[in-house]
Amino acid sequence: MRTLFGIAALALLAISGAKAADLPRPMPAPAPVYTPSPTFSWTGLYLGGNVGAAWAHHRTTDSFSGLEFGRTSESVFAGGGQVGYNWQTGNFVLGIEAEFEAIDSNDDKAGVAFPKIGTLQVRSRDNWLTTVAARFGWAYDHWLWYGKAGGGWVGNNGFTINNLTTGTSVTSGTDRSASGFLLGVGSEYAFSNNWTMKLEYEYFGLENRSFVIPTGAAFLAGDTITRDRRNIQTLKVGLNYLFNWSGMR
Repeated sequence: MRTLFGIAALALLAISGAKAADLPRPMPAPAPVYTPSPTFSWTGLYLGGNVGAAWAHHRTTDSFSGLEFGRTSESVFAGGGQVGYNWQTGNFVLGIEAEFEAIDSNDDKAGVAFPKIGTLQVRSRDNWLTTVAARFGWAYDHWLWYGKAGGGWVGNNGFTINNLTTGTSVTSGTDRSASGFLLGVGSEYAFSNNWTMKLEYEYFGLENRSFVIPTGAAFLAGDTITRDRRNIQTLKVGLNYLFNWSGMR
């Protein structure tokens, strides 16, 4: 009897082992998929503001006498805003930008002594500067180094010549603007997906300007006053909001 129970037990163990061998084995866990980190894109519309300093350079001369009223190299406050658009392909960034700057430039020259006339002073004021330029640069993630080239206009309230000896004056009349070319370089950093800061230098070369003192003026009637070697240079910091619709690329 014991022999029969032993044979039966061995048979049950064999059957259980066979069934366990037929059960499906668990699948191995899948290997993790590598996802590269996203890269910042400079593509998009942006707008912002800036503040800094401007230096106005020019020479004013009287054509009749050849006397020079002096050369100006004054440092003044400048501030305004900008709007533009960037396109990025690879590391290359191409864009277009328009800027408007208010300039606190009040050019009061020291008087120059004119024989038999008196001591004359030229006054002139640049009020604003607006430019349109192409930007072209190289981006490395959140950094952008760029140059810019274009043109623009500067607004001026006209010339006034004061005779400090007699107290009389002559004015060129209405306000006017002058055109010129623009060159610049800068660096910009994106400290978030939408906000960027820039440091920029610009050189704005202006055309010569002259006016003829009208007949009947108290002094220098019919004479021509010329302002040449004109340029305005700016150094400024700016803050932009980038409408980065593409987000990360």
